Amino acid sequence: MRALVISAAVAGAVALTGCQSTGNNLGGVEYDKTALGTLIGAAAGYGISKGNANTSRQNNRAAAIGAVLGGATGVYLDNKEKKLRQQMAGTGVEVNRNPDGSVGLIMPGNITFDTNKSNIKPNFYSTLNKVAQTLTEDTKSGILVTGYTDSTGNDSINIPLSQARAQAVANYLIAQGISPTRINAQGLGSADPIASNATPQGREQNRRVELSIYAIQ
Repeated sequence: MRALVISAAVAGAVALTGCQSTGNNLGGVEYDKTALGTLIGAAAGYGISKGNANTSRQNNRAAAIGAVLGGATGVYLDNKEKKLRQQMAGTGVEVNRNPDGSVGLIMPGNITFDTNKSNIKPNFYSTLNKVAQTLTEDTKSGILVTGYTDSTGNDSINIPLSQARAQAVANYLIAQGISPTRINAQGLGSADPIASNATPQGREQNRRVELSIYAIQ
């Protein structure tokens, strides 16, 4: 069981831990995008507990981004997800919905960075421009950029490299007009692989940058 800490723009902060849920059920409410927005809005400022295989990924996301308030949150993020799916079609970027309700973008290493480099590939600029276009439409979203590496090397190399990659993406989005107050960047090294590190193809998938987009007050 784990806690998802969702900080709210309200006076005070109260920690609350619920019971572990199963399947597509979160805190007693069946996992539905709009319903999830309502649930998180009602629980803003509290911790919601949910068993999930991606524990550390969700904890890091939840700890880094601010408030999610109100039933309209789900609809707002639905619209962002839909537009980003359209824009990312054919780019190699995967758009999904994270279990905590945020919109997730997975940007694999074959289109983002060369091996052991933190300079964005020039061909990736156009994709990031499309992301920035959607995120600058309003100021209602917060963005967490997370960098990852494969398991080659050790933490003393991988964590700074993943942080530099995440920061490079964050800096580029800021340069496109997104306020730096809306973006956090973090590097988690080889943690939370999404594919096997035993093959070149798997390692390429694990060398990635992820964006998590939240609704904020």
